[in-house]
Amino acid sequence: MAHTIKEKTKLLARVRRIKGQAEAVERALDAELGCADVLMLVASMRGAINGLTAELMEDHIRHHVVNPDNEPDAERAKGAADLIDVVRTYLK
Repeated sequence: MAHTIKEKTKLLARVRRIKGQAEAVERALDAELGCADVLMLVASMRGAINGLTAELMEDHIRHHVVNPDNEPDAERAKGAADLIDVVRTYLK
């Protein structure tokens, strides 16, 4: 996927933040923090993973299916834009 290479630095930064969050969960479990604290850390990590997933899916749609910004067919452009919106909403 060529578009992931173009966005490589940004995507790797997100992955590294998620890695840091996973390490925080590990430290919290090791330190026997309360379950509410661990759940909050896991929820933050899940949000970060969902954000990364949404970004990758949006890029995939734009580069391999239909880019609504460049599509001359208004109906196809609207369909692609709607799909991107649904992905963002679903993974929020």
